[in-house]
Amino acid sequence: MSLFASNTVTEDLQLVVVAVERAVDRSPDGLTYALPTSLAHLPDGARVEVPLGRGETPTAGWIVRHLPATEDPGIPRDKIKPILAQDPSGVVLPSELMQFARWISAYYACPIGMTLASILPAAVRKAIGRVERTLVDLAPSLEGLAKITKKQQHALDVLATLPRPIELPDLAEAAGYSTNEPLKRLIASGHLVATKKTAVEAGFIARAGNVAPAPTPTAEQQAAITAISRDFGQFAQHLVFGVTGSGKTEIYIRLLEECVRRGKRAILLVPEISLTPQTVGRIAARLTSAKVAVLHSGLTDAQRNQQWTLLCEGGADVVVGARSAIFAPIPDGSLGLVVVDEEHEPGYKQDSAPRYHGRDAAIRRAQLAKCPVVLGSATPSLESWMNAVERRISTLHRLTKRAPGLNTPKVAVVDFGAERREIRDRRVNLIGPTLREAMQKAFADDGQVLLLLNRRGYANYIACSDQRCQWKFTCTDCDAGMVCHVDESGAARRSYVRCHHCLSEQLLPKNCPDCGKPVTVFGLGTQRVEEELTRLFPSLIEGDTLLRIDGDTMQTAQHFHDALERFGKGEIRCLMGTQMIAKGLDFPNVRLVGVVSADTALALPDFRAGERTFQLVSQVSGRAGRGEKAGRAIIQSFEPETPAIRLAALHDFEQFATLELADRKSFGLPPYRRLARLIVRHPGETACAERSAELAAAIRSFSGGVEVRGPSVCPIARIAGKYRRQIELLAESPAEISRVLAEARTRGLLKLGEELAVDVDAIAAL
Repeated sequence: MSLFASNTVTEDLQLVVVAVERAVDRSPDGLTYALPTSLAHLPDGARVEVPLGRGETPTAGWIVRHLPATEDPGIPRDKIKPILAQDPSGVVLPSELMQFARWISAYYACPIGMTLASILPAAVRKAIGRVERTLVDLAPSLEGLAKITKKQQHALDVLATLPRPIELPDLAEAAGYSTNEPLKRLIASGHLVATKKTAVEAGFIARAGNVAPAPTPTAEQQAAITAISRDFGQFAQHLVFGVTGSGKTEIYIRLLEECVRRGKRAILLVPEISLTPQTVGRIAARLTSAKVAVLHSGLTDAQRNQQWTLLCEGGADVVVGARSAIFAPIPDGSLGLVVVDEEHEPGYKQDSAPRYHGRDAAIRRAQLAKCPVVLGSATPSLESWMNAVERRISTLHRLTKRAPGLNTPKVAVVDFGAERREIRDRRVNLIGPTLREAMQKAFADDGQVLLLLNRRGYANYIACSDQRCQWKFTCTDCDAGMVCHVDESGAARRSYVRCHHCLSEQLLPKNCPDCGKPVTVFGLGTQRVEEELTRLFPSLIEGDTLLRIDGDTMQTAQHFHDALERFGKGEIRCLMGTQMIAKGLDFPNVRLVGVVSADTALALPDFRAGERTFQLVSQVSGRAGRGEKAGRAIIQSFEPETPAIRLAALHDFEQFATLELADRKSFGLPPYRRLARLIVRHPGETACAERSAELAAAIRSFSGGVEVRGPSVCPIARIAGKYRRQIELLAESPAEISRVLAEARTRGLLKLGEELAVDVDAIAAL
């Protein structure tokens, strides 16, 4: 109900623009409302409740700006409705974050209300409480301290054998204490050193265990640290290009330390939540006097609210997380550094509105905060590489050698087609002789093995066994083949098929529905590799010494963290899976990395297929050789001479980038031109074609120098029962794309929802 008896707004009430959390795109900022006297104190960035539509439905929104008294609101004052109330969460976003959200909205063509709604975690709206934990460690010196009892000394002796720092209750339990009081007395006497950490931070520190002392930076590392440090206090873009294992994380940690020392705060982005345990553990253990917050979707509601609130209150010095952490509510004027690790990863691209790219958004946030941004990768995106090498708008720092104590792995590319012709075993063989022998040697040497196959399931092609019959199993709602999966959780083995686009499932039929002949499955998937591994290596036991990591086995971040912890302890001898294991993992006992098939991405109808293949092969190869003993990588491929595979084996990114950029330039593709995709979806094929043609024609009428391609049928023409057409916009600069999209929004052509998606700087073509 309105706070007013009447909807009439008096002349003296302050007017504000509110961005409602709906797909309303009538104006660049939002809708005009009046601030009641009781809410006159609310600033820009406050979350409020407003009446929307003829029914005056209470709807959440954000105050975007206060209208000056001299500004015409554009509608009669008697038509302006008053704000109902402030949101119970009491959230007020910092002005820098509001400015950043407005840029996201404009650049990625998403209504400002939807953009702001995506910033605030749902858990914060529920106002779930916060928890702090006490971590303890041994004092660096006992000299001059009072004598203690034997029972107290026992606690210190127990602590010396445990991973440190450790939570206070865990040490009490290990020492056989029924309460924490004896340990608190040791803290008071100086024998134990205590630090307060949030529950999330404490958990990551505990997982990290004993962290090695800070290494002395190499000459290349120190040169990068010194150069980047000179830019504190101003915007500057840096690209740290270092071979895998060259110590990029050490550079990040040193820069974070310097940032915190200067009284500023920092954001460190990682491409996937799976990379947060090792990263947060190392940072929190090194920056002992700093508070480290964590933001990603794998946290519980209580944890997310705890971390968000900590940041809002200015209680955290460093925030680590996946792409959404770029929206961290850091107080105005205090952001001093932004770091994007593995900046090339496609995981930084959001796949729902607003479809922002975490790396590009990080650059913009650093610009607004007037602080340096550091991008790091062993295989940079061609966009970042060209910005550093050709456009010179980013400073390039090369790390050409692995950190001391790490060995560059020897990489061998195997012609798997030739090997398979020599195999006389008629069964499916996905592990060739070369890879099998290398695995045997690694196991005999007590080493661990990583195996990569970037394809889930058991087999990806299901068809009639009679070659004269043309039947093959495709999804009824998508123009895509079904994938065979095997479920062995019950008493009997059960085969079923799943569409990896709409996720529909059904049992695998035994016979062809057209001719009645038996159905057969072809192709490969992680389940099939797992089955073959247990046959070739009887000592490998599924779930025990052999573990499969993919989207089917790792339902939560906790599952993935537990798996990596077991692998780090040596319990798991062979870890195999999809690209989840290809990046950022640092385990010294990995002697061998095997790529079962390096060709899975090459056949995709995407001009980035070669770039993705090079990055994946190069990154996973770099997981080997991180200990004292040398590591190896065996790459199986049916196309071993493809530049993406051959040059990845040679660790020659610069040669690959030169060749690939030349091709992109000749065809006028990104990064030489900017690309935006408009995807029209509709249950009817004719309606989809007509609507996409109308939209393309309308945009061409004001496109100017922007090339409008299409509409054309998407590579996957139908997903989840909806036909798909795409319109591509290409231009020399992002400003031209933004101009066309802004005009289309003003004319009401871009109504986001189930029937239209706008993807600016698209990185996928399916």
